[in-house]
Amino acid sequence: MTADAGSLTEAAGQPSENAVKAKQSLGARLVEGVSGGLVRVFLIVVGLFWLVPTIGLLLSSLRTPRDMAAGGWWEVFTEPSRLTFQSYEELLKNGDITSSLLNTALITVPATVLVVIVGSLAGYAFAWMDFPGRDWWFLAVVGLLVVPVQVALIPIAELFGKIGLFGSVVGVILFHVGFGLPFAVFLLRNFFAEIPRELLEAARLDGAGELRLFVRVVMPLGGPAIASLGIFQFLWVWNDMLVALIFSDSGSQPITVALQTQVRQFGNNIDILAPGAFISMVVPLAVFFAFQRQFVSGVMAGAVK
Repeated sequence: MTADAGSLTEAAGQPSENAVKAKQSLGARLVEGVSGGLVRVFLIVVGLFWLVPTIGLLLSSLRTPRDMAAGGWWEVFTEPSRLTFQSYEELLKNGDITSSLLNTALITVPATVLVVIVGSLAGYAFAWMDFPGRDWWFLAVVGLLVVPVQVALIPIAELFGKIGLFGSVVGVILFHVGFGLPFAVFLLRNFFAEIPRELLEAARLDGAGELRLFVRVVMPLGGPAIASLGIFQFLWVWNDMLVALIFSDSGSQPITVALQTQVRQFGNNIDILAPGAFISMVVPLAVFFAFQRQFVSGVMAGAVK
């Protein structure tokens, strides 16, 4: 029966499955052969390899300074009883680190929320509202994407100094919002433009205004893209050191600047640096994994029709 089916397929002008495999290159056949469990094992090994620095930092933060000076973090597997939370206790007693963690939250959360809200409103306006010069204004926003952050540091620092925002949390927030909005508007405008026009027209026929249409229809449909934008913005602001190093002072510095200051002032005070660096790293990881599903949906949105 198989031979007859292959003959009928070839007679119909279509190559059989065996003929197709015979024409495949050696590389294609090798890839097809190992695309099963072997690739999965390899990817798991690569993932574990990338987690080694994180695991090492966690274990280092649970060791005493004397143990860290005596050997590497991998020695905890032979003497796990030496793990202690002493470094975290010392960290909580360090006023500079604790206040910097609070400043990081005060900077990151408003900078993320403002970019998401303003970017969503502007993206909807550019996608579905008619106003004079709409396309030219959108091109101007897209053009701002190519402006490097380093170019604007000195001019904006001088401007903030004149209006009294230099060295404050508000100044750092405004800088992040200003440089986060072009990407937000570009991303959300393109996503909102893919919403079927029929849905919006049906909502307008039911008497919905623009604001109600945006809240009840556009925002739920744009949830994946908005979540992706929020994760990108949160990670960028939380991990930033360049902008915070320039625009913040000792009373408004985030955790990245505080850790850098600890290294400069005290040298090898690893009992403070290790737990502080781990806390600084684990918060963005927790946010990413909490919104992982929405992030993947937002990245893949529009890829499959």
